[in-house]
Amino acid sequence: MSEYEIPPYIEEMFRYNLTNEDLEAIRYALKDMVKPVKLMLFISRSKLECFSCEDTVKLIKAVASNSPLIGDRQAIELTIYDIVEDWEIAKKFGVSRVPTILLLDGVIKYLGMPAGEELKGFIETVIRLSNGEHGLSEETVEEIAALDGKVVIEVIVTPPCPYCPYAALMANMFAYVSKVYGRGNIETHIVEAYENPDIADKYAVTTVPTIAINNRVVFVGLPHEVQLLRAVKRLARKV
Repeated sequence: MSEYEIPPYIEEMFRYNLTNEDLEAIRYALKDMVKPVKLMLFISRSKLECFSCEDTVKLIKAVASNSPLIGDRQAIELTIYDIVEDWEIAKKFGVSRVPTILLLDGVIKYLGMPAGEELKGFIETVIRLSNGEHGLSEETVEEIAALDGKVVIEVIVTPPCPYCPYAALMANMFAYVSKVYGRGNIETHIVEAYENPDIADKYAVTTVPTIAINNRVVFVGLPHEVQLLRAVKRLARKV
């Protein structure tokens, strides 16, 4: 949600504008999904509360409807919630902003629309959750599985950023590996800066991707896997 008046040039970044060619590319990318992936989308129907929610619904519905059938159902199982009408569910999953997209029972959160370049990382995240192919090294998996302490990785992104999808995907896979092989003590928040300017301001973001771990900025730009792992281990908060 935003208190700020959105300039037209920013609002234009969040228009749903997928072409038939785009949809065909999405269909092709998703065709080898193995297991269903549950996706929860929280929105507000008020344009004043959420300038991008309407287009986010269009975008996520388009992605879900172009996922393959597994049995007699779409591989992406989409449920849409209204943050006011469904406030109990929103509270359960710690959702206080719209639009918010949850994957992996809320371990992966997208705060804002995965627009522009960010759609690539979002789709690749969905594919990897479905296929169980995290893409991380064995050493990283072992370290994450043994991690003691709570970690929240925030990746601040914008639609035009070409490196942001890779930063988001890597962080998401850390959360996935923690959930599947470890204690489930890593969360990722992929934060769209224009839709969440208060978070961007909190971290004095001038360049994206900016990555914060447990409220501390650790990277400006795309880190290597081992660099992110070291930062996660160093800043893990004991609970």
